[in-house]
Amino acid sequence: MAARLRRWNPWRAAMEVHDDPSYTIGIGMEPENRRQVIIKLIWIAIWFAYMAAPVEDLLGDHHTLTADVIGGMGFTVFVVGYLALVFRHTSRPLERARVLGALAALMSLATALTLTLGGAWLVLFVYVCVASGAVLPTKLSRVVIPLATGVLAGLGAMTPGAPEYLAALIIPALLGGFAMVGVRQMAMTARALREARATVAHLAANEERLRLARDLHDLLGHSLSLITLKSELAGRMLPERPEQAAQQVADIERVSRQALVDVREAVSGFRRPTLEAELAGARTALAAAGIAADVSRAGTGHPDLPPDEEGALAWALREAVTNVVRHSAARRCEITLTEEEGDELCLTVADNGRGPRGGPPGNGLTGLSERLALAEGRLETGPGPRGGFRLRAFVPLSRSLAPERPTLSS
Repeated sequence: MAARLRRWNPWRAAMEVHDDPSYTIGIGMEPENRRQVIIKLIWIAIWFAYMAAPVEDLLGDHHTLTADVIGGMGFTVFVVGYLALVFRHTSRPLERARVLGALAALMSLATALTLTLGGAWLVLFVYVCVASGAVLPTKLSRVVIPLATGVLAGLGAMTPGAPEYLAALIIPALLGGFAMVGVRQMAMTARALREARATVAHLAANEERLRLARDLHDLLGHSLSLITLKSELAGRMLPERPEQAAQQVADIERVSRQALVDVREAVSGFRRPTLEAELAGARTALAAAGIAADVSRAGTGHPDLPPDEEGALAWALREAVTNVVRHSAARRCEITLTEEEGDELCLTVADNGRGPRGGPPGNGLTGLSERLALAEGRLETGPGPRGGFRLRAFVPLSRSLAPERPTLSS
């Protein structure tokens, strides 16, 4: 039963996005594999361009060998401490002792290297401000960032040759620090949204389990009680009254067959997805993957769409959106529902990604074609008119079977 529920759950598509090892790490997400770690390190390393001044100071002939070795060790410790802070604590609640201790150590190290090796090392205070904005709450960062910038300005005024660096560092320190305050807020919000989505999915699953349990209880409670009573009655009638016992056995067979039909209908309704639920799940999955979704022409609730055909289209929508999220590398996805000639309803899912791959279709598309065939529909896949990949699923409408509607006469 749990396995069936997981297959039905419309929120599953949104949660499966993060199980894909090729999924790119998003704001506030902790890396879960080596590729995501590398991507996050690359984004952080982009800002290391400002480290050119202290690196040039170490590599140039400006200090003694001992000073260069000590400076290199201090530089390495600073970079490792900065990466550890920004990499692990951007989207986490404040761990006060650890974070404040690490920031104090970074500021002390930046101060010592600047006083020892010269004004080229003032740039380390920019990274202190950035780290403060990335890991501290807003109120606390409003104090620490100006404080670190003030230390930068004070040391720059006292250090010989520093004014040439000072003018180019104060504004980046302030702007970079407060920009990271906004990034931290986005990361915390994104983390909260993911946790809320997981909670909603869990609650939805529990609600469906309870609903199915209630339905099965209502369907089977009376039938099983009746079967038990008639079985006991048939047992008491044997062997003296075989004709009456046979009648009771026939009643048991009739009740059990009806109970089996009721259970099959209940489970079939439980497993059949709807377009409305799958469209909501598609929006969530595409948004979580950073793909812009255009669903303005995907209205649901068509009056001539039978339940079985709607279920087939809903399965098609789920499979198509899952493929877009996992394999397309698209930035945009368009979902439409249109009436076609011949009383057919067409679901179209088109993206602007890398397009169809060579070789035979996968198991998902093969199973989808078989499911649509059972509903007297068909599946078409291939490149879209403007590139990317397009999936079109057709099912017949029941208009020909519907009673003729009266028309108004003038």
